[in-house]
Amino acid sequence: MTTRDARPISRREFFREAGGAGLAIAASTVANAQAGTGSLPGGGTPEQIHLTWGDDSSRTVVVSWASPAQAVNPRVLLERTGTGPQVIHAVQRTYTDGINGQTVFTYHATLTDLEPDSAHEYAVTADNDARAKPFAAAFRTAPRGRAPLRWTSYGDLATPVTSWALSSPQSHHAVDAVERFKPLFHLLNGDLCYANMNPTAQPAVWADFGNNVQRSAAHRPWMPCPGNHEIEFCNGEQGLNSYLTRYSLPDNGTKFPGRWYRFRVGSVLFISLAADDVIYQDSGAFVAGPAPLMPAPNTGNAPIKPGTSLYVSGYSGGAQTRWLEATLAAARQDDSIDWIIVQMHQDALSSSKNGNGSDKGIRQTWLPLFDQYAVDLVLCGHDHDYERSWPVRGCNHHVGRDVASGAPVDTCQPRPVVTAAPVGGRFDTGAGTIHLILGGGGTSAPLDAYGVNPRDGTPQAKIITKANRPVPGPISGVFVKPPADAVEDAIWSARRDTVTGYGIAVFDLDPGEPDGKTSITMRYYHAVGADRTPTASYELFDTVVLAKNRRDGNGNGNGNGNGNGGQ
Repeated sequence: MTTRDARPISRREFFREAGGAGLAIAASTVANAQAGTGSLPGGGTPEQIHLTWGDDSSRTVVVSWASPAQAVNPRVLLERTGTGPQVIHAVQRTYTDGINGQTVFTYHATLTDLEPDSAHEYAVTADNDARAKPFAAAFRTAPRGRAPLRWTSYGDLATPVTSWALSSPQSHHAVDAVERFKPLFHLLNGDLCYANMNPTAQPAVWADFGNNVQRSAAHRPWMPCPGNHEIEFCNGEQGLNSYLTRYSLPDNGTKFPGRWYRFRVGSVLFISLAADDVIYQDSGAFVAGPAPLMPAPNTGNAPIKPGTSLYVSGYSGGAQTRWLEATLAAARQDDSIDWIIVQMHQDALSSSKNGNGSDKGIRQTWLPLFDQYAVDLVLCGHDHDYERSWPVRGCNHHVGRDVASGAPVDTCQPRPVVTAAPVGGRFDTGAGTIHLILGGGGTSAPLDAYGVNPRDGTPQAKIITKANRPVPGPISGVFVKPPADAVEDAIWSARRDTVTGYGIAVFDLDPGEPDGKTSITMRYYHAVGADRTPTASYELFDTVVLAKNRRDGNGNGNGNGNGNGGQ
């Protein structure tokens, strides 16, 4: 996407539009609406406003939003330091929901040539904006080069509107938690709003989610990855039209834009993946029954039978994995990149009893690449809890057990390289990758072990080792998803939150000095008691420090980038 029709305006015009006495609905707007070529007066009022990084986080930010109806002349008003205000016209994207037939209008304005590491004021409006004053906010661009940096992360947020399935009032406080820590940006690790749990009202659920997160996402980029609950029936290939229409994300250069991407902030490379492409579990949209799902007649879509699911594993034909390997290889040739952090939704290392557990598809396909190219951190959601692994590298084979028979199963058990807290709690991720489950954004199931090994009390983890598509359940006409088919000792699990499912991870990067160490301090805060009563109070639960040589020094960073880590 490129900026279109950017034109300078006077400071008087900017403040008249962004904060003056009000906006009049242009006569042409009304005429267009009456002729069927525009929207009704007021229907273009911006809502669900959120920011994402562009291709260069230090100089490009995309402002995105939706409106109740088609907007007329949707635009962003940007206050530029030294050059005066400017109008940036937005590009419209739409889709029609395949279940209820509602057309959704979204808009994206790309702000380019911004000053790095600087504050920027903007306003969002349209000719048929019903607000007396356009929505106005400010954001900060990323620094260039090595610099201190803070970001936050969680997944599985949902919406505070309690009429929706998997809603949670705590999701309101979770957004406030981001603002409490004031990061430069936030990573949202999939399962944004659970709209596909409410299939006949998907656009409304998305709107409730978007308006809830606007309190933060309009002031700092929220960078998402798709989860299984972004996959919706009759909404495009892989069912991702709702997600892809609303978000403008860095281009990945493939025929699958928006599913996966990379962005750079200072000395950190962030890689966002779409794990539904490689997992075994069937976790997308699913009709349990006994009745079929009935799309609205105006959609032209046929009823969806019970037992139908959207199993999209393998949809890219390996394109994502090839892109990932090329991206990692290039990063390891760039001495200005000290850290590589991967974001995805589903988990390779989770011992949650009430969640989904670990997926062998990720372990087989991506963990060897994480080992080979010395990825430092992997941030996930999916299981609604917190868990931190020891650094892991390579795997142990044929140590799992089939749940039904007890026979040995190859779960590709990740091999920990550290099994006790080091002095000072500092880990060198050159020895192995740390995985974090951060699925406590707003929906919850308290973390528990699948069981324990009777020999030594080691937590057990359930592992999905083969496709587990829906099967008939005990009630006639009702289908269920089968449980995980194997278990293993979770020897890789270092810290687990057994108190609450809600929390937020806060990351602070210290770039260090030339020829010295760089470090990331991760602090995890949980909302004690939020499983029972929503609370705005978050308390510190876990702290870990990752430290390594800067890549511009003699130590040349973490790992040598050779070998396959024993896979």
